[in-house]
Amino acid sequence: MTVVEADAVRERPRTPAPAPRPQRAAGAGADGLFLLPAVLFVAVTVVYPLVYSVLQAFQDVGLREVIRGGADWVGLANFADQFGRPEFWQALWLSLVYTVGTVALSYAGGLALALLFLREFPGRNLMRALLLLAWILPTVVGANLWRWMLDGSYGLLNAALRGLGLIEGDVFWLGQPGSALFSVVLATAWSFAPFAMILLVAGLQSVPAVLYEAARIDGASAWQQFRHITLPALRPVSITVMLLIFIFAFKTFDTIYLMTRGGPGGATLTLPLYAFQEAFEFRRYDTAAVATTVMLVVPLVLSIFYFRSLRREEAA
Repeated sequence: MTVVEADAVRERPRTPAPAPRPQRAAGAGADGLFLLPAVLFVAVTVVYPLVYSVLQAFQDVGLREVIRGGADWVGLANFADQFGRPEFWQALWLSLVYTVGTVALSYAGGLALALLFLREFPGRNLMRALLLLAWILPTVVGANLWRWMLDGSYGLLNAALRGLGLIEGDVFWLGQPGSALFSVVLATAWSFAPFAMILLVAGLQSVPAVLYEAARIDGASAWQQFRHITLPALRPVSITVMLLIFIFAFKTFDTIYLMTRGGPGGATLTLPLYAFQEAFEFRRYDTAAVATTVMLVVPLVLSIFYFRSLRREEAA
């Protein structure tokens, strides 16, 4: 081989070796088996009841069909029946009033507590832990506690108001339509306010302190700092908090049922209690499924609007 041929052989481009195929992890199949119990649990306890309830809204389902099966498909007839009842719209309206009132009071109370616990003072951590008891306390305990405090004969609230000279006789807070609705709103907001406080404290801690220092140098008052710095900075967290509380409160059943059972005179008969009444008192499972389907759709639509607005803000 000549020198020229040897140089040509050395300069000839070599074919790159094929890349090694990615090896599948040996434990991938085992990891899937570990997830299988959780998937089955969610499917049995969440997905199946949800699908079954929605399907019942389109069928003629009574007690006999629940026991024997074989319900007839009626399409939108159940929805037409419910949408033609004033009782349904009254329950939906009360649910919205109850939920909006709960969201407003929970957020206001949570924000006030968050601003309080953002400051340093003795016993701050202990007080914060005690306030969390309202959130982690079982609903049965909390509802009965408020029912005892609002009792007209021996309630703590009446005793306090009589001691201050604000009332003379007994006031039955849970026996009057207006005060009964406000009472259940107050009890529910009391339990959700610590949850709002936790999220809002995290949001407040993320606000740069240099913004407040610059505002104080410019002569801004405490209210101006709160209005122009704190509230705009908390807007994403605030929307998330209010959306979560709306979802939780819109489907609340146990607090209202334990305190008023939907009374007096249907003044607190919200949509969850209306669905309970239709199913377990009147044995109309199909119309009860219509109410529960509406309970699913309203928060779902609100969540869709929330995520769409969040994407628009991120894009901007």
